Amino acid sequence: MQPEMLPLFPLGVVLFPRTQIPLHIFEDRYKEMIGEALRNKTEFGVVLAADRGIVGTGCTAVVEKVTQAYPDGRMDIVVMGVRRFEIRDLDTEKAYLRGSVDFFNDEETDEPGEDLRERALQGYGELKEVLGPEPAPDPKLEDPQLSFQLAQLVPDLEFRQKMLGLRSESERLRQLVEFLPAHLEQQRHAGHVRAVAPWNGRGPALGAS
Repeated sequence: MQPEMLPLFPLGVVLFPRTQIPLHIFEDRYKEMIGEALRNKTEFGVVLAADRGIVGTGCTAVVEKVTQAYPDGRMDIVVMGVRRFEIRDLDTEKAYLRGSVDFFNDEETDEPGEDLRERALQGYGELKEVLGPEPAPDPKLEDPQLSFQLAQLVPDLEFRQKMLGLRSESERLRQLVEFLPAHLEQQRHAGHVRAVAPWNGRGPALGAS
């Protein structure tokens, strides 16, 4: 019996389990794919589109809500990540890409230490402050995979993809704790550059009446 094929949506994003992302659907093939997912209440796979093709590890998504439907069939939707998978084979029979996949979860059952969780939460809080007034979700502390909640603010796609593939919550939290200090420094520097850029190197006119 042929395994059921998972519809695949290559995007420039990395989706984590139990986190949300908004999507604008405008290509005909993806209108068809999302339309089927809505009608059948089924999952589709979000995979990172890299320079050399799609990445082999992704996360399934379900449509949580349609925020806007346009007369030409385009739509704005919000999707929620569900479960991780690795692609075995690809299928191009339909207008959109499909794949046979293996689903996976964490292999480690030991809970990470409280100190590790607190350090990761502290880094997340500092990142929220640096990013400014943009709304950032509060992490669900009861989530056994808290690391995904915390990593969703990090825009670095290579880091996000690495996190998605790790099968240990302790290791993901360690990676976050090691990654965030340098990332925070970069964000602070970028914020400073944005703040002084309007002066175009001239500086403010001090003492002007």
